[in-house]
Amino acid sequence: MAETDWTDRHVARWRDHWVDVPFDDDVEGVVVRIGRLQRYLKGTKQRAVTETGLQDFEYDTLHSLMIRDTPGTASPTDLADELGISGAGMTGRLDKLEQAGWVQRTVAPDDRRRVVVEITKAGADIWRRAMALRGSQEQQMVDVLSAKERATINRLLRKMTLHVEAQDPDPSAAKSKD
Repeated sequence: MAETDWTDRHVARWRDHWVDVPFDDDVEGVVVRIGRLQRYLKGTKQRAVTETGLQDFEYDTLHSLMIRDTPGTASPTDLADELGISGAGMTGRLDKLEQAGWVQRTVAPDDRRRVVVEITKAGADIWRRAMALRGSQEQQMVDVLSAKERATINRLLRKMTLHVEAQDPDPSAAKSKD
């Protein structure tokens, strides 16, 4: 018999509670497992943030800066929009990051009315340290799968993601901070 996990026990507990609502063991299993993995991944971020001495908002802002199409550079407005915070909130974050030496604000060379936020070498270094910590934990999680299993799960998750994206083409409405 296959080994059972927390989700198997959850499904078994809830299966008979849904007399008047359709309940599919496989749907519940997929959704609950995705949720548990998401919680684990949030924990990898927290461990990386703690170990590097970053605060959540610092990591989130540096991360948003680094994963852009223009890595390491953005306008404060773009960052605020991506992070789902107000302009004033973004200013406060940038003040703290600038004081720490992790970002600098400069005037845009093509338009002196605009400000550009750029990550510094120190900012990129601390972000990379946090990402390396997260990455090693993510690698450990996925290492239990063979190469073929990884390809299969990637294909299946892509199929589900494409479906969800077609239903909600505006991902900023439910933006996560990972």
